[in-house]
Order: sequence, then structure tokens, then C-alpha cells
Amino acid sequence: MSLPPGFLDELRNRVSISSVVGRKVTWDMRKSNQAKGDFWAPCPFHQEKSASFHVDDRKGFYYCFGCHAKGDSLTFLRETENMSFMEAVETLAREAGLPMPERDPRAAEKADRLSELAEVTEAAVRFFRMQLNTGAAAGARDYLKGRALAQSALDRFEIGYAPDARQALWDALTGAGIAGDKIIEAGLCAKPDDGGAPYDRMRGRIIFPIRDARGRCIGFGGRALSANARAKYLNSPETPLFDKGRALYNLGPARSACGKGKPLIVAEGYMDVIALSEAGFEGAVAPLGTAITEDQLRLMWRVSPEPIIALDGDAAGLRAGFRLIDLALPLLGPDQSLRFCLLPEKMDPDDILRQGGAAAMTKLTEGAVPLVQLLWQRETEGQVFDSPERRAALDRRLRAALAKIAEPGLRGHYTDEIKRLRAEFLRPARQAWSTRGGRAIPVVKPLSATRSTRLASAPNDAIAEAMREELILATLLRHSALVPEFEDDLDRLTFPDPALARLCTALLAGDTPQAEDAAALLELPHIAIAPPVRSANADFARLCLRDEFAKHFARGGLDAELREVVEDMEDLADESVTYRLARASAARNESERSRLNDSTDLGEDRAALSGELQRLIESQIWIKPKK
Repeated sequence: MSLPPGFLDELRNRVSISSVVGRKVTWDMRKSNQAKGDFWAPCPFHQEKSASFHVDDRKGFYYCFGCHAKGDSLTFLRETENMSFMEAVETLAREAGLPMPERDPRAAEKADRLSELAEVTEAAVRFFRMQLNTGAAAGARDYLKGRALAQSALDRFEIGYAPDARQALWDALTGAGIAGDKIIEAGLCAKPDDGGAPYDRMRGRIIFPIRDARGRCIGFGGRALSANARAKYLNSPETPLFDKGRALYNLGPARSACGKGKPLIVAEGYMDVIALSEAGFEGAVAPLGTAITEDQLRLMWRVSPEPIIALDGDAAGLRAGFRLIDLALPLLGPDQSLRFCLLPEKMDPDDILRQGGAAAMTKLTEGAVPLVQLLWQRETEGQVFDSPERRAALDRRLRAALAKIAEPGLRGHYTDEIKRLRAEFLRPARQAWSTRGGRAIPVVKPLSATRSTRLASAPNDAIAEAMREELILATLLRHSALVPEFEDDLDRLTFPDPALARLCTALLAGDTPQAEDAAALLELPHIAIAPPVRSANADFARLCLRDEFAKHFARGGLDAELREVVEDMEDLADESVTYRLARASAARNESERSRLNDSTDLGEDRAALSGELQRLIESQIWIKPKK
């Protein structure tokens, strides 16, 4: 049976040689470079331990440096499975989903026809490129200049212009001796139903040639310059050369770039791909004006195991990503998945590059989220799950989505991740509790402002008492008329801080305190609770001062008494010790009664101190006096 060369090329494009050979060998991942399509393994044709068997996925060939075996995927199947040539072709065709061509003796003639059509499209490329330099293309050049495209970019992507004339391309190609039927079959011109003269399909548009992975021009995309055009973008029709559902714009250059370590970025349109490539993201491709198809997805995975889908930052872009999830789920595997780069609202990659440059785009691509995150977002965004029924509906949708994943191990990992996301999403906020005095008390986490205070950073009695002394001094500054009433108590205070000592001396002497010393004290955060300067608050200030002085001196006396008792325990183990402890305890109790509602509660420290005092008192009851 005679097979068209185009059929075998399509077969090799759809089924990578690494997937065929990988069933028979174990790759040496230390030596292989999957991103570049470069694989190494021990040779399956002769016994060896070293990885001398090389597979080049991009070129579609294998070679062993030991036994010198070489060939393509068809040769490998014939050699390892003892198949005939046609059996190997049929095996790969079934795997690729391609029907075997009919036994047509004219198959070679059809293949030749495809080559002839490719020659026609190449002639059209040359015509469109020349037209971009004419006076009629001034508007097109202005548009491209406004998009900041340099001449190097125009040359690299072979951008051209289709004149706004009915038969400009037709006349040029037929005048060059190209048959009219080939021009029409290549999708460049169309013949009207009324039998009139053929007309150009692309008119008054900027032209983007579309090439396949082999570099052949298979079709064109056209961007309208007129606001009244029926379609902003127009692609070539389906032809023997062009199937837009099985092609990607810029596929060939992107494959080479990804082989050198560049990420594969899937953008929406031609200009996005060009802008990305010019900014250094050469591994950029785009579907041809339609939603991504299964064939396009497989093409992407042949280039990169984890393409980054750059979605436009609008509702339409997000919907496209949600649709792609359902397409990709049944095809996912450990070595092929997707990540999604969610762009800011109403912005595409070209906008990002214009405003933030390559660094901004790099940050977005590096932050691309895995497919499972977008799946969870799709099923939960904008919804409320405040009832068992709604939560059950969510579970049903998620189970249905996960059931589409064919690979069992991967499906298990997706299930675990969805369970984790669900638990975090639906878990109610928990209140922490502690027990104090036999009662359950809610634990309230302090604010950051609270955690940074002096008392919180060093929670001990010395700090608390120093802050109490500062509060007393600030109250007397605000109510200096009360100084004579508390002169004796104030004179007993000691201030290690020279500024506070100066303030105290000035108050006792009836002098005006230094302004900077007073300002520094009154700016302390805890001074805000001191009674303000108003005549109506004088009595309240007097009560506060009495209370604070009582607490301060009771606490200080208790601490001093306890220290002396501990020091004298060995020598004064008699009733006098018990008496002194009882007096200290009474003073402490009197102080504590006034502190029941005090916001500066000592908490657990006070409880520990009371317990220690009680143990000392009880121990003295059983100490016998020394003889």
C-alpha cells in the first residue's frame, strides 16, 4: 500500500518517539533533559549497563553509540515488536487517533498536491510582506509602530499587509503563473456562489503568517484596521494544509526556545505572542482565535510538560480557563499538567509588558497557580455554603470533576488536595480558651500594637511598678493643686530616670517643671488613662492617687518584708516571724481589694505570690522556737 508522505509526517508529529521508546527502556534522568527532548537510556538492542542509547524527541530519531542501532518510531516498533512496516503504521495511527488512509493509488499524487499548496502560501507571504512597504499600508505601519514593534520583529514574524482591494492577491499570484484552483484550495481566495471572479479573502488587514512545527506556512491570520470590519481578526479557512484546531501560532520557534529552558506561555492572540517573544519570552504560543482544543493541548505537552496558560484579566478569560479545566482533566498525568497565570483585570500580556516590563511578567508567570487551585476557585467562587445541602452539592461537583482524571495515582493526590482546601474553607473559626480560678476564659490574641508595649515586652513586677510611678507623677502634673496633699507620699518615691527625678523635685518645690521633661512623660502610651485636666475631675484624680499610692507602697512593703523573712528564717524561727508575715499579708490583702477591677492585674504572678506567702505562714506554725 502506498502511503502519502504527509500522513507519515502527521503520524510522527502526533506520537512522540520518546513515548514509543519509553515503553521499552528506563530513562537515565541524570543524563536526560526532558525539556530539550533529549533522552538517554541503556540500549534495548544489546546488553549493557551504561546509558548509550540516545533519543532526540525533536528530530524524531534514536541512535545507540554502542551497537549503532538507529531509526524512527516506526523502525523501533518493527525491531522490538517484530512488526511489518504497515503493522507499525497502523499501531501508531490507532494511538494517534488517525484513520488509516484508503488504499488509493493516487495517495502520492495527493501528497504532492499538499507540497504545491505550501508553495502557493509561501508566494502569498512574499506578496503580503512587500505590500507592507507601500503607500497603501501607511495605516498598518502606524498601527504597528503604535504597538512598539521594531523592524526586527516585523521581519522575524514576517508581518505583512493585505491591500484593501478585491483581487490584489489574486492578480499577483495568477500573474506569477500560479493556477487559480490552487490559490482557492490554499484558502487565499474564494469563488463567489454566483460564478463571478474569485476575490481575496484578506483585504485591508495586517497579515500574520501561521507556520506548522516543520516551518511550512499553512495559513494566515488577519487583523482588521477598519472599525467597521465584520471581524477584528480573521483566519484562513480549513484547507488540506490548515486545521486551526491542530495548530498553534509560533509553535516552531517556541519549541526551540523551550528546549533551551524557556517556559511555554500560552497567550490569547498574535500580538500577545509577538510582545512576549520580543520581551524575552520566546516560548510563547497562541491558539488561533478559538478555545484550546485537545489536539492543541497535546501539541503543548509535546513542547513542555507544564505549559503556563496566561489568561486575560477579564471574565471571558477566566471562563476560558474554566472550560480548559474540563478538557484537560481526563488527559492529565504525572508528566503533563497545566499552570494558570491570572493577569490583572482588563489586562493582557502586552499591557503587562508595556506598564511593568519583563520583570512584571516574570513575577506573574512564576506565581502561576496549579490546575487544582483554579478548579477549586471555579467551584466555590461567589457562592455561600451555609447549609448542608449546598455543601453536599459542592462535594458532588468536585467528585464529578475528580472522576475525570484517568491516572489513579494522580487522582488520589488531587483528592487529597481538594480535601485540604475544603477543610480550610469550611472550618469555622475556633475560640481558644484557658482556665483561671476554676472558670473557662476566652483567650484573646493581643493586637500588634499591644504586643509592642513596654509591659508586654518585659512582663515583670519591676516594669509594672515603674509604670505606676510614672502614672502617679503624670496625674500630679495635670492636677498640681493636689501636690501638697500627697507631698509625703511623693517624697518617698525614687526615680532612676533623671528626667522623672527632676519632675518630682520641681513638683515638691512648687517650681515649674521643664517643658521637655513633662512632654516626654505625657507622651508615654499608658499615661492616656491619667485623669484629664478639668476641675470636675479633681476629686476623681484624688481617689486615683490614693489608690495608686496604696497599691505601690503595699506591694513594695510586702516584697521587702518577704525578703527579710527569708533572710531571717534560720535565725528568727519564732512567733515574731509569723507576726511579721501576718502583717505583710494583711497589707497585701488590703491592697488587693482595691485592685480587683484594676486593668493592670498581675494575673498568674499574683497567684504565685499569694501561694508562696501562704506556704511561708503555714510553715512557721510548726517551727519550734530555738532554745
